[in-house]
Amino acid sequence: MSSKDSSVNSFGAKDTLEVADKSYEIYRLDAVPGTEKLPYSLKVLAENLLRTEDGANITKDHIEAIANWDPSADPSIEIQFTPARVIMQDFTGVPCIVDLATMREAVGELGGDPQKVNPLAPADLVIDHSVIADLFGRADAFERNVEIEYERNGERYQFLRWGQGAFNDFKVVPPGTGIVHQVNIEYLASVVMDRDGVAYPDTCVGTDSHTTMENGLGVLGWGVGGIEAEAAMLGQPVSMLIPRVVGFKLTGERRAGVTATDIVLTVTEMLRKHGVVGKFVEFYGEGVAEVPLPNRATLGNMSPEFGSTAAIFPIDDVTIDYLRMTGRSDQQLALVEAYAKAQGMWHDPQREPTFSEYLELDLADVVPSIAGPKRPQDRIALDDAKSAFRKDIHNYVGDGANGAKVPHSNIDEAVEETFPGSDPVSLSFAEEDSVDVVSAANGAEGRPTNPITVRSDEHGEFVLDHGAVVIAAITSCTNTSNPEVMLGAALLAKNAVDKGLTSKPWVKTTMAPGSQVVTDYYEKAGLWPYLEKLGFFLVGYGCTTCIGNSGPLPEEISKAINDNDLSVTAVLSGNRNFEGRINPDVKMNYLASPPLVIAYALAGSMDFDFENDCLGTDNDGNPVFLKDIWPSQQDINDTIAGAINTEMFVKNYSDVFKGDERWRNLPTPSGDTFEWDADSTYVRKPPYFDGMPADPEPVSDIKGARVLALLGDSVTTDHISPAGSIKSGTPAAQYLDSHGVDKKDYNSYGSRRGNHEVMIRGTFANIRLRNQLLDDVSGGYTRDFTKGGEQAFIYDAAQNYAAQDIPLVVLGGKEYGSGSSRDWAAKGTGLLGVRAVIAESFERIHRSNLIGMGVIPLQFPEGESAASLKLDGTETFDISGIETLNEGKSPKTVHVTASKDGGDTVEFDAVVRIDTPGEADYYRNGGILQYVLRNMLKS
Repeated sequence: MSSKDSSVNSFGAKDTLEVADKSYEIYRLDAVPGTEKLPYSLKVLAENLLRTEDGANITKDHIEAIANWDPSADPSIEIQFTPARVIMQDFTGVPCIVDLATMREAVGELGGDPQKVNPLAPADLVIDHSVIADLFGRADAFERNVEIEYERNGERYQFLRWGQGAFNDFKVVPPGTGIVHQVNIEYLASVVMDRDGVAYPDTCVGTDSHTTMENGLGVLGWGVGGIEAEAAMLGQPVSMLIPRVVGFKLTGERRAGVTATDIVLTVTEMLRKHGVVGKFVEFYGEGVAEVPLPNRATLGNMSPEFGSTAAIFPIDDVTIDYLRMTGRSDQQLALVEAYAKAQGMWHDPQREPTFSEYLELDLADVVPSIAGPKRPQDRIALDDAKSAFRKDIHNYVGDGANGAKVPHSNIDEAVEETFPGSDPVSLSFAEEDSVDVVSAANGAEGRPTNPITVRSDEHGEFVLDHGAVVIAAITSCTNTSNPEVMLGAALLAKNAVDKGLTSKPWVKTTMAPGSQVVTDYYEKAGLWPYLEKLGFFLVGYGCTTCIGNSGPLPEEISKAINDNDLSVTAVLSGNRNFEGRINPDVKMNYLASPPLVIAYALAGSMDFDFENDCLGTDNDGNPVFLKDIWPSQQDINDTIAGAINTEMFVKNYSDVFKGDERWRNLPTPSGDTFEWDADSTYVRKPPYFDGMPADPEPVSDIKGARVLALLGDSVTTDHISPAGSIKSGTPAAQYLDSHGVDKKDYNSYGSRRGNHEVMIRGTFANIRLRNQLLDDVSGGYTRDFTKGGEQAFIYDAAQNYAAQDIPLVVLGGKEYGSGSSRDWAAKGTGLLGVRAVIAESFERIHRSNLIGMGVIPLQFPEGESAASLKLDGTETFDISGIETLNEGKSPKTVHVTASKDGGDTVEFDAVVRIDTPGEADYYRNGGILQYVLRNMLKS
């Protein structure tokens, strides 16, 4: 937003900044006493308030509150942050544009002007989430995968092309270009914005939780739900509390063989342990200057994995060098430096800001690492990987003789299905390695085996066992923006090929870089042939494996896994490895650096010790170990110096919105409002505004509600939100069947996010979800009390409850809704008829998204839970006290009465997690979109 929106200048901060021969209007922080001592991230927020001060939503008091920030205080002061721009990927972006299109119609129906519905902040959408690695390991994989992508997604892409033409300030980066976060840091982010002659910090919220990658550039922003993003596009500030800021001091230098990925997994583990949910993390100290920009971006990217809102680096020479390398103009470089210095935002390692909390990492302490088998924060030193795998595998297999299940210590583990059979993968596991489940439960180091011979037309015969690496994927935004690890992987591939090593035949090997620049520098360095020799052919420029678009495993391998209950593994260079996410055939997923992804493709098993187990023999019959093929830092640095140049970035981004012939030849509808196709199974008009009055009706208490799901701890938005492939027989598949869609064309939930009918049917339907209303059943099922409590699909039960006007509640444990910033986790919850979620604790984004969909988030009293209150989910719930919201302020608690069948009741006061006045406004209006639309009509 420019200063044109701001009518107040209480501190006389408006000034001019001369850079080269150009003059910019700026709002000087030094006009406000106290701002000089703030951390970098809070200076960005302070400038934001100073520039957008309007005397109503943003007042002089707000600006003084941030200037007088007390680092030791718990967050209590609400501010309204106005992001400079919004960025989206296509999964989350399509519903945003669907909602905008719907809003245009609703405004027209209520007597307003549809053309006034436009993004008020620049919005960019990068199509990167739809490519699936169907084909791999062959030269035409990229071309064919893109063709299939267009066949599957033509309707969505036509809709997005319509949006690009219909809305002002909305641009689309076509498929096959790159990953949203890499396109953001390499091209879209400006670090300092210049809009309408005003210069101000580039801030950006995005519909993907890894938007925080831009924090590495000094751009403050984070992932928000699609719901909040739409509001930000429509000029609504993001309501937030001034956060605590954790200072993370970097010292020392990393040792040889340690990658940016190893550092980031170490930092993730440290920060998860420390506890940074809802906080900003800011890197500072002498060591900051030693961290290359791509490594900073890798650290920023993983912010959602450690749970912080943002993880930011200040601006310094490294920032400027990166902007220069990626082809930004000389004027822009001069502006960034001059502005940062004028505003006290340039990093000075000698000046330590005051932080709320402090952590320190000596980079010399970091060792090569992986993380898994199901959470990014579960770091394992590479030296311990084999023994850790042998301990973990017992949680995934039972004893084939008697079908006994390994006991689970918590719901997070119980969510993994246990299987009769036994344990790890095998090339040549010795007989004495096998162990029964009883000794496993007693902590034995061995592991059960279940070797299965597989015959493949392409590869002949081989043996699969528990722990086999069946997917090795260099993928996702975390690492594929980082030349050091990408060229490190390619050099390792070259060294492996030179020694005569090959990938194991059961490994699905895929390469999905974050931008086309990677292909350019691989070609210039002459390294593509070595990657391809090991099966790492280009499969697409997009997220692929990390979001579940790994594509199917070869049929004979998939069959062997499922027929024999094998617990196999995936290794990926991504940021997410939650269960059920990567591939339906794979239970254990590990994050690793790109070089280690290749190393595991060579090893073929997680039951492998790189220190002591050899990867094979060279051409002379000598054993080859990982250390023999690991490239030196000097080799990597020399390759980077010789292979990467500014021209690559300039060429690849010169016409980035134009797209290839396929994109340009898509038939595209025109007109101010979208012509919905009644037969479309991809893009449908949602019901959010159906029958909506111009003024909101009062909110009401909840009476006679039933429990739709009783859930345990660490239920993520991956468990709640529809994601991955659509399975036959499920409610979503039944809907598609009834609309004449063939099974082969079901596509993924992500690709169908523009169709609320599909998405509601996939909400709470993750195959690993454990609804404790049922015994030993996983997946999207519940008990339907309109039918005497019989087992039913969650969607079907919700429809039956709706038919009888019975409201619904969900009961949850700790960290409810952690994980991605998934708008559909909240939209689906709301559209199923859930009125309240009562949990032990919430993660930030999902909590606010629930409010944005008119669902009230409530917390059990401190120290209490569904289990401690003896709630089993069969009760009927009354929640009173919600109606006090009609009086203009949020109650601290509401009273919950849960009535059991026999007449006994459980009563408690639940904490209301509507944390800001802005959130209360959204809830009173039935949701954020209804609030925005009504405000538009008023204006």
